[in-house]
Amino acid sequence: MPVVTTVDAPLQWVETVATLKLPDQADRHLQYLMDRNNEGKLTDQERADLAALAELSERLSLVRAEALHLLGRKP
Repeated sequence: MPVVTTVDAPLQWVETVATLKLPDQADRHLQYLMDRNNEGKLTDQERADLAALAELSERLSLVRAEALHLLGRKP
Protein backbone atom coordinates (compact mmCIF):
# COMPACT_ATOMS: atom_id res chain seq x y z
CA MET A 1 0.00 0.00 0.00
CA PRO A 2 1.45 3.42 -0.94
CA VAL A 3 2.45 5.82 1.78
CA VAL A 4 0.38 8.99 1.83
CA THR A 5 2.06 12.14 3.04
CA THR A 6 0.09 15.14 4.21
CA VAL A 7 1.56 18.59 3.80
CA ASP A 8 0.09 21.74 5.26
CA ALA A 9 -0.17 24.45 2.63
CA PRO A 10 -1.74 27.90 2.73
CA LEU A 11 -5.10 28.02 0.96
CA GLN A 12 -3.85 30.83 -1.30
CA TRP A 13 -0.99 28.61 -2.48
CA VAL A 14 -3.37 25.79 -3.40
CA GLU A 15 -5.67 28.32 -5.13
CA THR A 16 -2.70 29.57 -7.15
CA VAL A 17 -1.63 26.06 -8.12
CA ALA A 18 -5.20 25.38 -9.27
CA THR A 19 -4.84 28.14 -11.88
CA LEU A 20 -1.49 27.05 -13.35
CA LYS A 21 -1.33 26.81 -17.14
CA LEU A 22 1.16 27.22 -19.93
CA PRO A 23 1.97 30.83 -20.73
CA ASP A 24 -0.02 32.06 -23.75
CA GLN A 25 3.02 32.11 -26.05
CA ALA A 26 3.98 28.53 -25.12
CA ASP A 27 0.37 27.40 -25.54
CA ARG A 28 0.19 28.98 -29.01
CA HIS A 29 3.50 27.34 -29.95
CA LEU A 30 2.22 23.97 -28.72
CA GLN A 31 -0.89 24.36 -30.88
CA TYR A 32 1.25 25.35 -33.87
CA LEU A 33 3.45 22.28 -33.39
CA MET A 34 0.41 20.00 -33.02
CA ASP A 35 -1.02 21.40 -36.27
CA ARG A 36 2.30 20.85 -38.09
CA ASN A 37 2.45 17.34 -36.66
CA ASN A 38 -1.03 16.60 -38.02
CA GLU A 39 0.18 17.80 -41.41
CA GLY A 40 3.30 15.59 -41.17
CA LYS A 41 5.62 18.59 -41.44
CA LEU A 42 7.60 18.54 -38.17
CA THR A 43 11.36 18.83 -38.19
CA ASP A 44 13.35 16.77 -35.69
CA GLN A 45 13.76 19.83 -33.47
CA GLU A 46 10.05 20.64 -33.65
CA ARG A 47 9.24 17.03 -32.75
CA ALA A 48 11.45 17.33 -29.65
CA ASP A 49 9.86 20.68 -28.75
CA LEU A 50 6.38 19.19 -29.17
CA ALA A 51 7.21 16.27 -26.90
CA ALA A 52 8.61 18.57 -24.21
CA LEU A 53 5.72 21.04 -24.33
CA ALA A 54 3.14 18.26 -24.36
CA GLU A 55 4.75 16.65 -21.31
CA LEU A 56 4.87 19.97 -19.47
CA SER A 57 1.24 20.69 -20.32
CA GLU A 58 0.19 17.25 -19.09
CA ARG A 59 2.11 17.63 -15.82
CA LEU A 60 0.57 21.06 -15.23
CA SER A 61 -2.87 19.58 -15.83
CA LEU A 62 -2.24 16.83 -13.29
CA VAL A 63 -0.96 19.27 -10.65
CA ARG A 64 -3.89 21.62 -11.32
CA ALA A 65 -6.36 18.72 -11.04
CA GLU A 66 -4.87 17.65 -7.70
CA ALA A 67 -5.12 21.20 -6.37
CA LEU A 68 -8.75 21.42 -7.52
CA HIS A 69 -9.43 18.08 -5.83
CA LEU A 70 -7.95 19.40 -2.58
CA LEU A 71 -10.23 22.42 -2.90
CA GLY A 72 -13.24 20.20 -3.50
CA ARG A 73 -13.74 21.48 -7.05
CA LYS A 74 -13.97 19.78 -10.42
CA PRO A 75 -11.62 20.64 -13.29
